[in-house]
Amino acid sequence: MSERSYLEEISIRSLGIIDQSTLELGKGLNVLTGETGAGKTMILTALSLVLGGKSDSSLIRTGSDRLVASAQFILPKVNIEISSIADESGADISEGSLVLTRTVNSDGKSKAVAGGTTVPAATLVSFADHLVEIHGQAANHQIVKGARQRELLDRFAGIELSKALTRYQEGLVTFNDLKARIKSMRESSTKRDREIADLEEFLKGWSKLKPTRGEYSEVANQIARLSSVEDLRSASDGANQALSDEISGSLTSLGAARRFLDIAKGKDSKLDEIASIVAEGFFVLDEAARDLSSYVSALEADPAKLDALQVRKSEIIAFIRKWASTADPDAELLALSEKAKNARATIADLIGGEDRIAELETQLQGAKRELLVHAKFLTKLRNDAAVILSAEVTNEIHALSMPHTQFSIAINNANYDGPLKESDFTILGCDEVIMQIQDHLDGPLIALGKGASGGEMSRIMLALEVVLAKTHPVGTYIFDEVDAGVGGKAAIEVGRRLAVLAQHSQVIVVTHLPQVAAWADTHFVVKKSIDGSISQSDVEKLDTQNRIEEIARMLAGLEGSSSAREHAAELLALRGSISR
Repeated sequence: MSERSYLEEISIRSLGIIDQSTLELGKGLNVLTGETGAGKTMILTALSLVLGGKSDSSLIRTGSDRLVASAQFILPKVNIEISSIADESGADISEGSLVLTRTVNSDGKSKAVAGGTTVPAATLVSFADHLVEIHGQAANHQIVKGARQRELLDRFAGIELSKALTRYQEGLVTFNDLKARIKSMRESSTKRDREIADLEEFLKGWSKLKPTRGEYSEVANQIARLSSVEDLRSASDGANQALSDEISGSLTSLGAARRFLDIAKGKDSKLDEIASIVAEGFFVLDEAARDLSSYVSALEADPAKLDALQVRKSEIIAFIRKWASTADPDAELLALSEKAKNARATIADLIGGEDRIAELETQLQGAKRELLVHAKFLTKLRNDAAVILSAEVTNEIHALSMPHTQFSIAINNANYDGPLKESDFTILGCDEVIMQIQDHLDGPLIALGKGASGGEMSRIMLALEVVLAKTHPVGTYIFDEVDAGVGGKAAIEVGRRLAVLAQHSQVIVVTHLPQVAAWADTHFVVKKSIDGSISQSDVEKLDTQNRIEEIARMLAGLEGSSSAREHAAELLALRGSISR
């Protein structure tokens, strides 16, 4: 298996019928089996919660106040996306692992923790997008949607398509910006002269005022100071006298205390500590006295400066009242500064009138031609990828006991040679991706989801994932009900393809089919206690002999069948004899 992330451990407490359990998973194919109602799907429910799924207090085990689910992922190499999410959220992945935890209380409130840091549940979803791919019936329903089909094709097409899509989207932004600018200019043409006059008056006033950042607050502070010179002088002078008076000042008293304490210096460590505190207080007050003396000396009334500041404040307020609001003068000045920065370009647009509009329309046509080039290239890349993906998925489907079924992807795009509508250019290009199947060589092509049974859809999904896993770096795939509607030889092939997928990534499967379970690298059986609960001892990792017993039980529906054991041993031997 490649060096991708994988789920090392799941820990569950008080979820459904599960009292407490911990699973230590392997890197390859992990299979969970057990009788119906034994709690297998509860383990996947726990993982869904950990990955940001919807919380529900009804999941809490009866008699408990809360449930706790935790998962530890190992990250063998640096993943830029995961590292970025961790940096933004404060999650710790420094030791090469990431622990995600979800707690749900009986009042319905939930708490999400990633790498030791409390985070929103949406952060868990962000991590999950790069760690796990979950497939169940819901995934089968999603794949019939065009958006999901295009997403899968684009994922398969890889980095070249991703770069092409980025260039297309940048071109679309440029096109839409020009279009909006032209529209705005046309709408404003009737009031152009008034706007020009207003902007010119604003610029003239701004140039005359020449405000600086934070000036209003500074002016107001200086006015307050100069308006209260006598009060400030009285306060600072009085404080200075209280500190420095030769007879009754604080420094005189502290100096006397220091001299008394110096007499006993070195005779008692406790008294020395007190003397040190007194000395420190003396030096602090002495410095404060010198600062007060300097402050008093520098403090003087300046009526002329006060008048100038009052005039400046009035000018700033008058300008702001005319062109903005006075809620926060400094903030308004900052906004007006931005307006002044763009005013010249706006005036140029307005003065240019129809000539300016014509110039922008020429730019728009050029932007549209460039956008069309990017859109055509996107379509080409998708068509090329569709041919390869269709062939590879078809081969996988044939290996899954559907020998006559053909999988194909059609790309419907806008008519590039005809008149294109602006609505043809969406944020993801001009293509509609349609996945189809053909039951036999001459049969009609039927859209996926309309021509496949539940069992066939499960196998098609598996075939897609086996192909996509070769290029897409998701570390863990989880399948629930992948064997729905499957049996016999097809079940053996499902198990074999899951084992192939497990060569690239970790795979976790909940199954009722012995033919699937036989392919496991790590096999867990979930049992239910007599009282209906599941504790740690009820989730068992099976060795070879116990695997034979469990697969025999799955085959015969009862324990102790010698023929079922023989058949189970054959299945396990078959796993080793068939090439993956």
